[in-house]
Amino acid sequence: MNEKDAARIYSLLLRRYPDARESPVTVARGPPFEVLILTILSAQTTDRAVFAVKKPLFSKYPTPAKLAKAKLGDVEPIIHSLGFFHAKARNIIAASQALLDRFGGKVPATMDELLSIPGVGRKTANIVLYHGRNMGIAVDTHVRRLAQRIGFSDTDNVAVIERDLMALFPQDEWGDLTDLFIAHGRATCHAKRPLCTECVINGDCRYYRQLAR
Repeated sequence: MNEKDAARIYSLLLRRYPDARESPVTVARGPPFEVLILTILSAQTTDRAVFAVKKPLFSKYPTPAKLAKAKLGDVEPIIHSLGFFHAKARNIIAASQALLDRFGGKVPATMDELLSIPGVGRKTANIVLYHGRNMGIAVDTHVRRLAQRIGFSDTDNVAVIERDLMALFPQDEWGDLTDLFIAHGRATCHAKRPLCTECVINGDCRYYRQLAR
């Protein structure tokens, strides 16, 4: 895949999903601390569900200092609807404490530092780096699947996929690319039964070309 073909695919997806970048229920928007906490909470649930707890959570715990001092019994009822609320409550409290202990109450701006925070994996770190710091590509299950199918990458390793995508697309498109891939994965490029004949990029897709042989 070359940069010219990648740019055409990006343009086609952007026209197909013009609202993907500005969805009102996208939780990964705002100050880095909010992005960090909400992204930790978003594991195995929907953006809409996380968005519903955003206001009650941050109205009570607007800063790392306040959330770090929170009791599990007070946080869990707020995020109960998200599932796995015991672990998630522990993680966001521990993450807030880590920000205070190691980073002066600020969300760090490097991958290695973010990965040292409880509850933060590479996907979460990349979301924070882009939406909180404008610096990364978040490779979730949709992004990984589409990168492999379309032909952007030849590996299942998320770190390598991330590097492959960053090499193909300009930095100011990285966050939008993640959002567009998620939209396309949910609407068309399903894991088990992709709707290839309805896909706006099937002419550029390696997976579809192989099926059509």
